[in-house]
Amino acid sequence: MMVPKIFSIFQFLNFLCLFTVTFASTEEAIALLKWKATFKNQNNSLLASWTQSSNACRDWYGVTCFNGRVNKLDIRGANVIGILYDFPFSTLPFLEYVDLSMNNLSGVIPPHIGNLTNLVYLDLHTNHISGIIPPQIGSLAKLQTIYMYDNLLNGSIPSSLGNLTKLSILYIYQNNLFGSIPSEIGDLRSLAYLDLSTNSLNGSIPSEIGDLRSLAYLGLSTNSLNGSIPTSLGNLTSLSSLYLHENNLSGLIPEEISYLTSLTRLNLRINSLNGSIPASLGNLTNLSFLDLFQNNFSGSIPKEIGHLRSLSELILGKNSLNGPIPVSLGNLTSLTSLYLRENHLSSSIPEEIGYLTNLSYLDLSTNFLNGSIPASLGNLNNLYLLSLYANNLSGYVPSELGNLKSLVTMFLFDNKLIGSISASFGKLRNLQWMYLHRNNFTKKIPSSFCNLMKLEVVYLGRNNLRGEIPQCLVNISGLQVLKIAYNNLIEEIPPSICNLTSLRILDLGKNNLKGAIPQCIGNMGGHLEVLHIHQNNLYGTLPETFSNGSVLRSLDLHDNELEGKIPRSLANCKNLEILDLGDNHFNDTFPIWFETLPNLKVLSLRSNKLHGSIRALSNENMFYELRIIDLSYNAFTGNLSTSLFQKLKAMRTIDQTTKVPTYLGKSGERDYNDSVTVSTKGMEYELDKISTLFKTIDLSSNKFEGHIPSSLGDLIALRVLNLSHNRLQGNIPSSLESLSLVESLDLSFNQLSGEIPQQLVARTFLSFLNLSHNNLQGCIPQGHQFATFENNSYEGNDGLQGFSVSKGCESIWPPETNNGDYEFLNDFWKAALMGYGSGLCIGVSIIYIMISTGNLKWLARIFEKLEQKIIMRQKETAKSKAKQKK
Repeated sequence: MMVPKIFSIFQFLNFLCLFTVTFASTEEAIALLKWKATFKNQNNSLLASWTQSSNACRDWYGVTCFNGRVNKLDIRGANVIGILYDFPFSTLPFLEYVDLSMNNLSGVIPPHIGNLTNLVYLDLHTNHISGIIPPQIGSLAKLQTIYMYDNLLNGSIPSSLGNLTKLSILYIYQNNLFGSIPSEIGDLRSLAYLDLSTNSLNGSIPSEIGDLRSLAYLGLSTNSLNGSIPTSLGNLTSLSSLYLHENNLSGLIPEEISYLTSLTRLNLRINSLNGSIPASLGNLTNLSFLDLFQNNFSGSIPKEIGHLRSLSELILGKNSLNGPIPVSLGNLTSLTSLYLRENHLSSSIPEEIGYLTNLSYLDLSTNFLNGSIPASLGNLNNLYLLSLYANNLSGYVPSELGNLKSLVTMFLFDNKLIGSISASFGKLRNLQWMYLHRNNFTKKIPSSFCNLMKLEVVYLGRNNLRGEIPQCLVNISGLQVLKIAYNNLIEEIPPSICNLTSLRILDLGKNNLKGAIPQCIGNMGGHLEVLHIHQNNLYGTLPETFSNGSVLRSLDLHDNELEGKIPRSLANCKNLEILDLGDNHFNDTFPIWFETLPNLKVLSLRSNKLHGSIRALSNENMFYELRIIDLSYNAFTGNLSTSLFQKLKAMRTIDQTTKVPTYLGKSGERDYNDSVTVSTKGMEYELDKISTLFKTIDLSSNKFEGHIPSSLGDLIALRVLNLSHNRLQGNIPSSLESLSLVESLDLSFNQLSGEIPQQLVARTFLSFLNLSHNNLQGCIPQGHQFATFENNSYEGNDGLQGFSVSKGCESIWPPETNNGDYEFLNDFWKAALMGYGSGLCIGVSIIYIMISTGNLKWLARIFEKLEQKIIMRQKETAKSKAKQKK
């Protein structure tokens, strides 16, 4: 009877246990269902199994139980849109594993996360979680893994993390954390992977990190950390990856880094580290990646770098390294990338670089390398990029470069290379970008170029290439950019060039091309953005075939022999920003239809045969973007167009937001900076790049008449104003005082009258002023920039007075009959007074200079005048004494 009783008691306890477990699981399930009810996407297909009627431990997606309790929740990438704060942390005390990553969770991490005391694994990465990391997380003593990266967390890293002594992985990179790295991090002796990169952490790297002897990965990059690299990092002998790049670290690379013999990747790029590169880095024989780009390293590249036989990437660019490239780099036969650009390296390129047959990227640009290009570079069969630009390389380009069958990009520009372009380049069948400009290449463009069917960008400008443009270029159907400007090309532009249906930029300027512009070029508007054929010998009329939908942005045909009318079909080029037709023979009136070009920024029609008046403009939105207008050296007549000035919106506002220079055109390797020739400060300049801040009006050398409109004063962003050599009358408007940025003002050779406005003195940027040859009168304003202008700024205005034109507005002598003698006398007394005020020596010196500058007869006349005055005063004194005696 005893056995059945015992068995019954066991059954009862088992039943009681099952009842309790079932109840606990139900409570946890209800908590999770309540959390699900807060989701913004209730129709989430992955969580459709979460229902009251199903078994949470058996049927629910992502839920795993142990002994009837939820101990694992894994719903990563389930597209949950909800609030993390609503998660039932307090109701799931048996959770050991939580993965909520790659969802759309937002809100803060609640402090009651500290209730999950059994938690071993926590993954919240790639959500929108914000707020601080709660310090209560430090109570999760069993925690081994934390992934919180790629969120919006802010605040500082809680020092309580130092309590998590079992933690092996801490990834909280790519957040908005700030403050210093707590020294308590050094207590995490089990830590193997630590990544705090891409935050806003500041302060120095705590030396306590050197206590993490198990650390294999350390990422502190892309923060604002400063100070030096702690020498204690040399203790991390298990470290394989050290990423400290993109901070504000300074000082030397500590020698102790060379103790990290397990290191495979070392990245210190974009800091302020200085001194020489330690030769002891050559001890890191397991290193496969070394990046010291953009620091302040100086001295030579240590030859010991050649010991790093496992190195695949060596990046030392943008420092101040000097001396030759070590020949020992030829030992790095595993190297795939070698970047030494933007240093001060000199001497020749070592022949041994040609031994690096695994090399894909070779960049030695912007140094002081000289000598010829080694023929051994032709052995680099895997080379994708060859960049040697901006050096002092000379001699012929070796034909062996034609063996680089994998080459996609060739940058050889800005050197002193000579001879013809090698015909062997025609074997580079994978070449897409070819930059050979600014060298001394001669002879013809080789016809083998036409074999390069993958070419997209060709820069051959500023050489001495001769002959004609190869007809066969039309075979390169993918060609996007063709720049052959500043050479000695002759003959006509081949009409077949119109068949290049991918061409975006065509620059043939500054050659000796002749003939007419092919009419078919107008049909290229669907893809051609830049057409520059300036400074050639082209004649005839412009194409009439510019069609609707044209994407043409820049058209520069200046300095040719083109004639006829400006084609009205240009009105179809709605994207046109730059239009330069200057220095031709166009015979037309002002094309009023220009007002239909809403994006026009630069308009130069200078030095043509344009005539007539500029009529009132009707379109309120026209010329809003115009910032350079040059109509000089034509035959325009009538009054200056007030309506034109009123519409120049870009000249009426000053951009206060621009902190770095910006230029017209598009930036990038495949794009283009625009250029234009302008007159300013009495001289002509070619602007290679057009600053968005440079705004100028040049209407000089026409036949404009009438008054200068006061509305010009509204163009407050104007830098240059030239209205010279016209027939303008009336006063200089005082509204010009509003031109606070004007640097050059030329109103010479007109019929202006009245006084120079005193308000112009306040224009402190004004460095060039020419008011000569008008009918101005009165006193020349004094002070500020006006004190720097010479007589030639005012000559030819007989009514002007003031020191600058040697006519004082107030004189110490009354007017004399002989004006010439009076001026000499006045000059003499000025010198004498100067001597009295500044010392006898200076005064005598000034008189000596005055004597040495001309004929001495004038001095005799001065003394004659003085003698006459003395005699007259003596006679007057004698007469007055005689009267007193009487």
